[in-house]
Amino acid sequence: MDAHQPPFWIVPAEAGRATPLVFASPHSGDLYPEDMQAAASMRAVRSAEDAAVDQLVDGGPAEGAALIAARIGRAYVDLNRAPDEWDPALITDAVAPRASAKAQAGYGVVARLAGDGTPLYDRRLTWGEAEARVARVHAPYHAALQEMMETARVRFGRAVLIDWHSMPARATNGAVDVVLGDRHGTSCEALLTRRLRRLFEAQGLTVGLNRPYAGGYATQSWGRPDEGFQAIQVELSRGLYWDDAAWAPSPGWTRCRSALRRVIAGLCADQSA
Repeated sequence: MDAHQPPFWIVPAEAGRATPLVFASPHSGDLYPEDMQAAASMRAVRSAEDAAVDQLVDGGPAEGAALIAARIGRAYVDLNRAPDEWDPALITDAVAPRASAKAQAGYGVVARLAGDGTPLYDRRLTWGEAEARVARVHAPYHAALQEMMETARVRFGRAVLIDWHSMPARATNGAVDVVLGDRHGTSCEALLTRRLRRLFEAQGLTVGLNRPYAGGYATQSWGRPDEGFQAIQVELSRGLYWDDAAWAPSPGWTRCRSALRRVIAGLCADQSA
């Protein structure tokens, strides 16, 4: 990857159609800088990606939702972790690490393990190496997201983050197509959760709430309804649209993308009313 390329891309809402909605896809990036120097295969490295989620939701700007999406892969740095959420088993000299359960399990802001559980490295990383990744990718992404959210709140009196993700079908034993994570009712108004659920169900999709995903760093950071900021995490089963074995769109791709276009159109219409 060219060191001068931005680590994410932004598409503003179409002129005249803007709403308070901000769409984010923090885990769909598929580029890996040379300094990663992973020992794992590229297939393992890419197994943590939320494959093609940015493409599934790229209709948002035309409907009035600004979009920010990662270009750098999640295995390089995880944009849905706190910037100091270090894994003490990977980072040799981290300063005051936030040893969360996820970090200790190998999935900190710089992951020790791939999405399929494969060790990413045959060595430990220095804190300097890890911090450089955070400074290069994590910090500017969240600065841009902050600007988008604050601009929306100034303009509309509120800002609503929809943080888009995907999950392997096995995460819910194939029983649920979509998981909405609203931090157990604290990160957004109940009306938003109910409306999203109805929109997905209208497309024939089964919807779960908060289990096994209640919302990560971005949802927790921006889920402050009393301050005019709402956030909800959406997890889409990759069984709907992706062939994990081939790492390519499945026959369900077109149907899933069309369903999401209808969900997004309905959601944006609600927010612009």
